[in-house]
Amino acid sequence: MTEVDLNEYIFHPAPVVSLPVRGLAERFPVHRIFCVGRNYADHAREMGHDPDREPPFFFTKPPEAVVPPGAALPYPSATRDLHHEVELVVALAGGGRNLTTDSALDLVYGYAVGVDLTRRDLQAEAKKLGRPWDSAKAFAGSAPCSEIVPVERIGHPTKGRIALSVGGQLRQDGDLAQMIWKTPEILTELSKLWTLAPGDLIFTGTPAGVGPLQVGAQIACEIESVGRLDATLLGSGGASD
Repeated sequence: MTEVDLNEYIFHPAPVVSLPVRGLAERFPVHRIFCVGRNYADHAREMGHDPDREPPFFFTKPPEAVVPPGAALPYPSATRDLHHEVELVVALAGGGRNLTTDSALDLVYGYAVGVDLTRRDLQAEAKKLGRPWDSAKAFAGSAPCSEIVPVERIGHPTKGRIALSVGGQLRQDGDLAQMIWKTPEILTELSKLWTLAPGDLIFTGTPAGVGPLQVGAQIACEIESVGRLDATLLGSGGASD
């Protein structure tokens, strides 16, 4: 690794955001976060949209949105309607543009369990006014994520239960097979818009059952063959209210 000469910068560069990898001491450095919107038909319906297979659309989160397993998960500011969305996360070790579905999976390093946290009240207001969703989706701590499981251990999951519970109550319960756009297709479409790179994370959409979270909520997420993610939503500042 090349050492950073701090004399080249007017202040210290931000630390590298990373996630643990199952079975390894080395960590996965996060480059960017891409998210696919409305990729499960039942979720599209619950959000008031037609689930027809129209081209996928994407939004992004900054690296500081990542919350590694075991780290504090504070309730974000400026919202009274924070929602959970459990998702399969794809982690890339390769990159490229204009991929084909036949080659896209060659870029994948592994998979993880993630949650797309959403300030739903801010999103609704932005939609009403025709404004971007950034304040609703792209805030620090909005992407809790489990350890990454390498492809060599689990292959490329195409089916299996994806579920989220809050306080022991099942909220979301679907199957990866219900994804409208599958992982190779997502990567292919995404690579038409951005040059993909090692370290990119792709959140692939959520099944129906999204709902609100309160301070103190105990969140348990699981994706069959991939893993589990548990977190407790703390009050602002990292302490439970």
